[in-house]
Amino acid sequence: MTNNARDFRKLYAKEESHAGLVIIVPQVLPALQRELFDLILQELAGVKDFVNEVMEATIEEDNAVLTRYSLPEA
Repeated sequence: MTNNARDFRKLYAKEESHAGLVIIVPQVLPALQRELFDLILQELAGVKDFVNEVMEATIEEDNAVLTRYSLPEA
C-alpha cells in the first residue's frame, strides 16, 4: 500500500509479475487513510487473484471512488 502513486506505478509497470498494488491517491490524514484502506479491503475480500492488478482509492466530491486495473497492461 502506498500513496506515492507516480513512483510505484512506474516501478510496477516494469515488472512482468507482481503481487498487486494498493494506492491511496489523496494525501489525507492517517485516520482517513485507514478508512479508505478499510474500503479497499472490503472490496478485495474474497478476491482470489490480485496478481498484476492495482486498486486505487480517490476522493471525488466527498465520496470514495475505488478503481481496479491491470499493471502492466496485458
